[in-house]
Amino acid sequence: MTNLTLDRRSFLAASAAVAGASFLPGSLLAQGGPIRIGTLTPLTGAGGPYGPVMVKAVKSVVEKVNAAGGVKGRMVEIVSEDDQTNPEAGVRAARKLIDVDRVSAIIGTWASSVTTAVAPLCWESKTFLCTVSGADAITLLPHQGYLVRTQPNTALQGRKFGEFAVEQGGKKVFYFSPQTPFADSQYAAIEAALSKAGGESRKYIYDDKKPSYRSEVDEMLRYAPDTIVLGGYTPDTSVLLKDIYRSGFSGTKIAFGYSVNQKLLDTVQPELAEGIFTISPSPAAGSEAYKALVSLIGVPSPDPYTTQIYDHINLVLLAIAAAGQASGEAIKDHIRAVSQSPDGVKVNNAVDGLKLIAEGRAINYDGASGPCDFTDIGDIIDCQFRYDQVQGGKLTLVKIA
Repeated sequence: MTNLTLDRRSFLAASAAVAGASFLPGSLLAQGGPIRIGTLTPLTGAGGPYGPVMVKAVKSVVEKVNAAGGVKGRMVEIVSEDDQTNPEAGVRAARKLIDVDRVSAIIGTWASSVTTAVAPLCWESKTFLCTVSGADAITLLPHQGYLVRTQPNTALQGRKFGEFAVEQGGKKVFYFSPQTPFADSQYAAIEAALSKAGGESRKYIYDDKKPSYRSEVDEMLRYAPDTIVLGGYTPDTSVLLKDIYRSGFSGTKIAFGYSVNQKLLDTVQPELAEGIFTISPSPAAGSEAYKALVSLIGVPSPDPYTTQIYDHINLVLLAIAAAGQASGEAIKDHIRAVSQSPDGVKVNNAVDGLKLIAEGRAINYDGASGPCDFTDIGDIIDCQFRYDQVQGGKLTLVKIA
């Protein structure tokens, strides 16, 4: 399936809908109780380091919106659930949010396996879903428009990994990964980038619950790579690094930024992680939305997932205001009108956007994670990437590109 952007005529029509929303008879939003939005983030499990601050960002935005009068007179209520970085737990939590709490949208799903499990519940119930998951298959699901993601897909991420490996002199790359929804698509992109540069690669899928990976590392040594790509999560990567270190491997190591993070560095022996490169989608650090988020939550360098969920809540509230209705269908039909209207006034927060919508003006939201422009199947069109290296037990910026 090709990722196509909406054409200009569609944008203009949607923008007109935004402009007309404030003149709906009796303002549909002025009626009823609070607008409920659900966060479904990993407060525990492998994604546990990220979920709490993600929820804090959402609640901070909602506090400001409610203090300014809510969304067309209705207060916003956040219902937070822990997906435990586990699909089964995620489905149970999503069922509660949809069936009991009656949320209009669920935002912030992190692990691709959780998002894949939860997405059918959302489109079947017409609940809008915003995710930070990267597996390509997610936006290829028959979600009927009830899903967008602010995380670049894994084909794009894999290409970045492969190109960076080549940039570091890699000609023979060994890819370690547990069986995740994105393992195959990421590896295919790495393989393509290596092949284009005259290099080669091999994939090895491992069990992420093992207490040791000596046999897996032995397999790697037989291949004799100059570069290793670590595609797992923090817990299994911590174990894997011990066996890689003991093997005497001295080549280049590249990992996801969400895996080799400061929590990992604080818990493993320094020599295990020293020199590892990490790659992450980069927030729009110079943007006004990013500065607003930093001020709101008091965190000087928010991680990419926090910047993305900050954009989720702003976009969802603006889409509801533009539609004049607090429903998943209304969000689906208006989210691009508020995120990428070609003639809209640039805004970087919900409070300012809500004022403009009330005046009947079209808006174009630019976020803390980037432009927040989406293809027709819900993929983010573009973003920057951040490259760090572990030096002295700390992540040190190499470049943003």
